Parts: sequence; C-alpha cells; structure tokens
Amino acid sequence: MPNEQSPIARQNWEPLPAEHLPRPTYFPAGLAMGIAFLFWGLITSLVTFVVGLALFIASLAGWIAEIRYERKRH
Repeated sequence: MPNEQSPIARQNWEPLPAEHLPRPTYFPAGLAMGIAFLFWGLITSLVTFVVGLALFIASLAGWIAEIRYERKRH
C-alpha cells in the first residue's frame, strides 16, 4: 500500500485553482481597537469614547476603501 507522500497516492489529485488573496492590512485590528475604546469610553470618559469613535470610523473607511480598490484592480 503506498504511503501518503508517494507520487502514486497523489496521482489523481487536482491542483487548486489560482485564487487572488487580498494583501494583509492593519484595518481589522484598528477596527477592533476602536470598538474596544468605544465600549471602554462608555464606562470611563467621553474622551476615550471619542477616540474610539474616530478610530472606528477611520479604520472602517480605510478597510472599505482598500476592498474597493482591490476589486477595481482585478
């Protein structure tokens, strides 16, 4: 019985189709931090809330803009 690494066992495999992956970005992390600051600001101070809101809006806008740019390129 051929083992999994031998060419005989992989003879009928099909290669995966080429798939375009988006480039890595920091926007999801910024969005998560903005949400955390938003909720933290609800229980602490208005300044923290406003910083979280600004970070949330900036990260969301950046992420959407990057997605739209990627779709136009491909």
